[in-house]
Amino acid sequence: MTTRLADLRTVAQYQFGTEAGEALFPSDDDIEFTRTSSGRPRQIRAENGRIATYERDGRFRLGIEGGKRLHAALSDGAYTVAVGDESEPYVLEGRNAFARFVVRADERIRPHDEVMVTHDDGRLLAVGRAELSGEGMLAFDTGMAVSIRDSVV
Repeated sequence: MTTRLADLRTVAQYQFGTEAGEALFPSDDDIEFTRTSSGRPRQIRAENGRIATYERDGRFRLGIEGGKRLHAALSDGAYTVAVGDESEPYVLEGRNAFARFVVRADERIRPHDEVMVTHDDGRLLAVGRAELSGEGMLAFDTGMAVSIRDSVV
């Protein structure tokens, strides 16, 4: 199990940066995961909820617990999209975030990256999949910026 956890940390570091491995899967946490029929990890959970799903493409799809952990660990705003007051209630309901309401976005974000959506004041609102690059989210006035997968509420 420790070897598998080390492998998951390596994938997290590749996908989200060097701090992400230990942030998502700390050594002192009781991590549980389901496996596919081939033995590959699938749903990765902790006591507080789903951290992530390990997809066939070798990347994680964040759950809200994983978003909370990354949001706390990645202090430079990596993989974060910030929205203002107008968009907050919709994002909390699980509706998508649109480019028009994005006030900040990490320039490293590429389409289909997993991202955390925060309020402009820094509170985590949701996690989801980027539909535009970080630069595109700020440049466009129309279109979906983030497809919300899971919200805090």
